[in-house]
Amino acid sequence: MNNNATSATASTDLSAQIVILGAGPVGLTIANYLGQSGIDVLVIEKLDQLIDYPRAIGIDDESLRTVQAIGLIDNVLPHTTPWHAMRFLTPKGRCFADIQPMTDEFGWSRRNAFIQPQVDAALFAGLSRFSNVRTVFSRELMSFSQDDAGVTLQVEAPGGATESIRADYLVACDGGNSIVRKNLGIGFKGKTAPNQWIVVDLANDPLSTPHVYLCCDPVRPYVSAALPHAVRRFEFMVMPGETEEELSRPENMRKLLAKVLPDPDKVDLIRSRVYTHNARLADRFRDGRIILAGDAAHIMPVWQGQGYNSGMRDASNLGWKLALVAKKLADPRLLDTYEQERREHARSMIGLSVLAGHVLAPPKRWQGTLRDGISWLLNYLPPVKRYFLEMRFKPMPQYNAGALVPMQPKAKHSPVGKMFIQPKVLTEAGETKLLDDIIGDGFAVIGWGSDPSRGLSPEQVRFWTDLGTRFIQVLPDVQLKAASDVSPGVIRVGDSSGRLKEWFGRFPASIAMVRPDRFVAAVAIPQTLGQVSDALATALAADVAQPASSSVRQVA
Repeated sequence: MNNNATSATASTDLSAQIVILGAGPVGLTIANYLGQSGIDVLVIEKLDQLIDYPRAIGIDDESLRTVQAIGLIDNVLPHTTPWHAMRFLTPKGRCFADIQPMTDEFGWSRRNAFIQPQVDAALFAGLSRFSNVRTVFSRELMSFSQDDAGVTLQVEAPGGATESIRADYLVACDGGNSIVRKNLGIGFKGKTAPNQWIVVDLANDPLSTPHVYLCCDPVRPYVSAALPHAVRRFEFMVMPGETEEELSRPENMRKLLAKVLPDPDKVDLIRSRVYTHNARLADRFRDGRIILAGDAAHIMPVWQGQGYNSGMRDASNLGWKLALVAKKLADPRLLDTYEQERREHARSMIGLSVLAGHVLAPPKRWQGTLRDGISWLLNYLPPVKRYFLEMRFKPMPQYNAGALVPMQPKAKHSPVGKMFIQPKVLTEAGETKLLDDIIGDGFAVIGWGSDPSRGLSPEQVRFWTDLGTRFIQVLPDVQLKAASDVSPGVIRVGDSSGRLKEWFGRFPASIAMVRPDRFVAAVAIPQTLGQVSDALATALAADVAQPASSSVRQVA
């Protein structure tokens, strides 16, 4: 257990700035971010320990970047398999789609296999770094209420005692059956899939082939996935009339495994579970001082591995905003941008996951025939085939409104609202590091060529410094050896790969203002940075003193 976990016999009342309901990956990630920001956090979990059975098996580059931001990437990577391909097979075994997204624009492999309990355990262990983060288990939420000043929760502790908990804000990460969402009367519209799937996890992988295969068999579609530490996952569709109890019987489990293994008797079964795939989206993500995140806000089928990753996007988007509000550096209005930015993208990922499920198991037989025919035609249309095989169809998050400043005049391919790239850079000390390791966990003003702070007045520099911003000057790496003329505190890095030069070269801007979640909040050139800075401070609802921009800055 975490060193900060409260004893199961505790019965004292508790309080915190932020209470997080649910010790799943989303709640743990938010708690880690708030912990390193110095916020007083209490995590409440109704179970007596973390869930230990495998659930999600795919973690993407955006989620790994979030784990990197909370300082736990070295603890998580050993439990992943990078560059994990996804291959769709016809009933006869022909591979009609070999999805191998090889891009690493965000610093990590686009698709990675993992075993969720192992990564959750690393996130949980990370909380022990912070004396300001506490975790209590075996707490059942009985009731809650909110007023203008905060939220009050009543929970049942072990032994039947009732504890009263007071917080400034409550983040409900209590899953698809969220009690908080239901009691707030927030709708959860969507559909439940008409079929279920049984998941079978085996130790000492009897196949040991890499990657994940989705076999579009009309008799019984199945999935075969290689996971880290020699674990193999099989998923089989549950046919009408079958039950979990029946399928779990040894003779029926043998029949299922005989479909994919030459000797189904020689296996080391870890466990099997039946899952129902849902596609649902909450009507709203915030109700006053109560915020929904992860499965409490949206759930989706597993086929693109986006349920887990969408929750991690929630955590990345919400964590830094909660930190600013809790520190009284931003008005609570900033929290409105969480739903504004996240809800539509969650809707898009639900649609993609449903579509992938229909490719694997079409609702009608003729749709499977059509799918196989189209897959043949794609061989004669290489650009279209690459579009699918490189996962360019995946809707990347792009925020058009929220805590950002759109380009003026508006550009068709603006970088604002998109995630900034993360290449490796060279430090003045001669070390090669990923860019985020230079940025830290806060804002960054990144400029190509010139000192990015010189487009700001001294008051504006002080404003951004008070928010924990780092100013970074990017140069061709050969120029790092030249004498520096940047302002004190500006970090100089070398663009070893040319990726940053290429990024800035695509847009009429040489400065990117990057948020703590690594999304571009605004872009500018030195002469417009002052005005853009003021506009962004307003968009952030920042409560620190906002200076008026100065059109002329004295240079020594």
